[in-house]
Amino acid sequence: MAGGEAGAPLLEKKEAVYREGCPGCAVERRKTLNPGVPYKEFFHIWTIILASCLPVSSLFPFLYFMIRDLYIAKTVEDIGFYAGFVGASYMLGRTLTSTAWGMVADRIGRKPVIVLGLFSVILFSALFGLSVHYWMAVSTRFLLGSLNGIIGPIRAYAIEVCRPEHHAIALSLVSTAWAIGLILGPTIGGYLAQPTEKYPKLFPVDSLFGRFPYLLPCLCISVFSFPVLISCVWLPETLHNHNTDEKEDQASESLTAIFSTTEVIVEHNITSTTKNNVLKNWPLMSSIILFCIVSFDDMAYSEIFSLWAESDRKYGGLSFSSEDVGQVLAITGVSILVYQTFIFPRIIRVMGPINTSRVAMSLSVVLLFTYAPITHLSRPWSSIAVNIASILKNNFLITIVTSSFILQNNSVTQDQRATANGLATTLMSFCKTFAPAGGGIVFSWAQKRQHVFFFPGDQMLFFLLAIVELVGLVWTFKPFLVVPDQFSSN
Repeated sequence: MAGGEAGAPLLEKKEAVYREGCPGCAVERRKTLNPGVPYKEFFHIWTIILASCLPVSSLFPFLYFMIRDLYIAKTVEDIGFYAGFVGASYMLGRTLTSTAWGMVADRIGRKPVIVLGLFSVILFSALFGLSVHYWMAVSTRFLLGSLNGIIGPIRAYAIEVCRPEHHAIALSLVSTAWAIGLILGPTIGGYLAQPTEKYPKLFPVDSLFGRFPYLLPCLCISVFSFPVLISCVWLPETLHNHNTDEKEDQASESLTAIFSTTEVIVEHNITSTTKNNVLKNWPLMSSIILFCIVSFDDMAYSEIFSLWAESDRKYGGLSFSSEDVGQVLAITGVSILVYQTFIFPRIIRVMGPINTSRVAMSLSVVLLFTYAPITHLSRPWSSIAVNIASILKNNFLITIVTSSFILQNNSVTQDQRATANGLATTLMSFCKTFAPAGGGIVFSWAQKRQHVFFFPGDQMLFFLLAIVELVGLVWTFKPFLVVPDQFSSN
């Protein structure tokens, strides 16, 4: 015990030292002097995440029509095939660079990566809207995914700008902002695409938006992101820039003293050293796998839902316009905000993240079988049914995703959270790379078998999505999912 008592004052003294000129130390000093919730920083983080994720799925409501107008598909049934690769190109770019951007953020700072990511959103969102060739659409989406490396560093940043007692709020803020962005993006795309057809008095056919019918939603995202980029001038850096050798030497001396005290403490530290390797931390990795399964299902569903809703009824669709899809997603987005703010915290407090995920996944599997019959309803009942189904489906999804975030961040120590979040982002992006392409190919195949007797096309689409979710449900049980100790009773 003597070694442990000797080490505590040493560490406390080190924590009280702030280096002049170090931005990380300046943030630590501010947190010490101001113990309250950093609302200004949280709001800044919220706007950055929103700007970053708006272009991720904003194209889905109009992608069907965009591929049609690019004349790359030889038949109507082939549109989904080509649409899938446009959606996948963003995730492929993010998969290849997410880990690298995390390393850059750990080396030169979080702020430069955030600034570059926002600049890429402004530039490549606008260029995507100007696409007149299929290769241009694919390449601009790929470059956007490659250069927008915000999501990993911003999760670490959200933790670093607040005190430990506010970390839960920070993580909830990140997941909520991301979910709202993924809904608000398609809403913008649905309402603002093809403006000369929807708002001919405001946008004449011979205007810029007549030549580029999908530029307006992309341009609006760029315009929104521009002031967010400018505001980064006042964004405080959280990475320490001073030499940490002295700190490491003192920590080593303290650790040596502890090791020499008792055999029990030695065994404890050996266990801690093993857990430093996040790849061997199965509670973390199993929760990340659950996150990846759900993310794959979400991305495939997002693409299939828009394609299915906008396809003709003779192909098992709803014959919705992009504006109709945007309206559905707008209503869904409002429901997510209300649910995440007022309902989800109470559910998670009573049931815990494990049981909450199981219930949400089970209900989501059942819900998917109700989509195909909606095509037999007439307006306005089909619109009402789709809105209800979309609200339930997306809130089930955000329930599982947020629960997995809770499990991930409770499976590692504070100093490993940035690494864990970066790893989760890379693996999630990898899974999402295959989801749009797979969803587009399956959608195209399903439309060609719409009139078969056994599982016609529209039924087969949602049956396959249900199979993916069933795999996720199985994963929430032992021995697949190993939960942190504080949740082991669930």
